[in-house]
Amino acid sequence: ASLPILIAFSNNVSLDSLNHRQFSTGAHCVYNLKAHLIFVVAYRRKAISSRVLEIFSDVCQREQSELLECSGERDHVHLLISYPPKLCLSELIRKLKAISSLKIRREFNGVIRHLLWGKRFWTKSYCVISVGDGATTEIIGQYIRNQRPN
Repeated sequence: ASLPILIAFSNNVSLDSLNHRQFSTGAHCVYNLKAHLIFVVAYRRKAISSRVLEIFSDVCQREQSELLECSGERDHVHLLISYPPKLCLSELIRKLKAISSLKIRREFNGVIRHLLWGKRFWTKSYCVISVGDGATTEIIGQYIRNQRPN
């Protein structure tokens, strides 16, 4: 559930832009976590179809995450996801890649087997980049440096 939260910072560090963001809430936390993921097809083969978007969306929903954006080319894909802090991001990535690989190979076996060999669809690696809303790393660092003990 999204809930508007007022964030008040002191020490003359302006984070007003965060006051207008939507945060999600858990049992004991308030959060806004997003990540940009990049997956590449093995051997850079042009094998991605629009079906991948549906699969990624289903996996995210099952894992209590949200697929905000998904696009790319036929040999790689970019995802923007929102996820709760209780979720291990590397585990979500493993599930996204494993489930999509299995489903794509099962549904498009005739095409895929000519492009890729073995059981691998994606490369073993991935790229993950944290995404912030409003405050830069520099502003957050300044805020932390300016904290004083009571």
